[in-house]
Amino acid sequence: MLFFINMISFFSILFGDQASQIRSILLSLSPFWEIVKAWWWLPLPFILWKPFIFYFHWWRFERFLDENERVLIEIKIPKDINKPVRAMETVVTQLWQILYDPPGNWWEIWVEGKEILSYGFEIVLKDGQIHFFIRVLKGHLHSIEAAIYSQYPDVEISVVKDYTEEVPSDIPNKNWDLWGADYRLLKPSAYPIKTYKEFETEHEPTEEAKIDPISSLFEAAAKLGRGEQIWIQLLATPVTDAEYPWVTQGKKIRDDLAGRKMPEKPKGKPIIIDAANVLIKGEPPAYPESGKEDRVVQVEMELTPGEKDLIKRIEEKISKPGFKSSLRFIYLGKKDVFYKPKIRLPLSFFGAFSGSNSLVPYGQPLITKVVKSWFLPLNLIRKRRLYVKQRSMFKRYKSRSDPFYPREEPANAKKKAIFVLNTEEIATLFHFPSERVAPAPFIERLETKEGGGPSDLPTG
Repeated sequence: MLFFINMISFFSILFGDQASQIRSILLSLSPFWEIVKAWWWLPLPFILWKPFIFYFHWWRFERFLDENERVLIEIKIPKDINKPVRAMETVVTQLWQILYDPPGNWWEIWVEGKEILSYGFEIVLKDGQIHFFIRVLKGHLHSIEAAIYSQYPDVEISVVKDYTEEVPSDIPNKNWDLWGADYRLLKPSAYPIKTYKEFETEHEPTEEAKIDPISSLFEAAAKLGRGEQIWIQLLATPVTDAEYPWVTQGKKIRDDLAGRKMPEKPKGKPIIIDAANVLIKGEPPAYPESGKEDRVVQVEMELTPGEKDLIKRIEEKISKPGFKSSLRFIYLGKKDVFYKPKIRLPLSFFGAFSGSNSLVPYGQPLITKVVKSWFLPLNLIRKRRLYVKQRSMFKRYKSRSDPFYPREEPANAKKKAIFVLNTEEIATLFHFPSERVAPAPFIERLETKEGGGPSDLPTG
């Protein structure tokens, strides 16, 4: 401040009264400047409070993850397995009950860093075969084995090394390349995707006539050469409407489709007058004119069969346990065999589930391609931007984190990369196919079962 005053004094000699006036103003501000120098730090806690809370909670959650070790299990299928997809839905429902454990108080949230953890349902295509993995909490391993054995008593479950460690950790590099995408739902979570119940031959009496939505992956595995792999990952966290209000959203959509609306109070008449009339005169409160209830019934009668069916499907979806989910795939391979058009293989798999809702690639920025910008200088770093996206996708896959971790997806985002799938939808996306659907050599099968689940477990 003194420096500026001295400068003004110098200029006052050159420019006269105007500089003197400025000097007077600065001198009057000297006490204010002294206060600023002494108390400049006072607003910082208010400015930094929100970032501090975010990073503190992130730190505690990372500690919580370190204390809860997770392992990868592989499920090998016997040669003669013949179970419907609904058996997997039973397993997924049991898995929901095993993992759902929300924090109960502030101590668990802010000190222990506790949150509801997720499963990783993963399918890997390599060397012409398909492998099924689930990433689970080590402490829940026995409960999860029991849930799987209860419906699939002949499978073999084993803890295995993480397959992502079998490739270089710095992909893409001079020898390896990749392409990947996160997925989103085209409509809100309350609208269901096509599930195993809707495939036209699901209820056929013979195994030969049944169609399995996962069968397209077997053809994809046959098209891959040595050094090429496709990884599919579904992260699923059990939630209720309290943590993620998807049921409330579904009820609202259902009521809007059905033409149901809450009765409106007559305008221009305060509630206190209605109350006074009830207490003093004994008159009932005024309701909307008659005929509106009849109009609701009429609207429901005017619904088309397709609209009625959609309402039914929404009600069925929100009636089952839900998982907050994120979905992605990666196609990777050595550069001498990497062939980008093969990304259509997993894309076609996800396209099979289009119904009342659809799974589609999220697009920018959660897809490993870069659209050229109208701002030409930005295109000069296009290759670097693509490299950063590829590395980010690969890192998120290996760490099993959602697309926005450690931050939350923006609540007002129109496109949602985090959405809710119920147990039926997850079972449709991840289940163990029969030999008729997936004949050898597309899937590694067991000739004999080396060991089974506990003998007293129920089967069905």
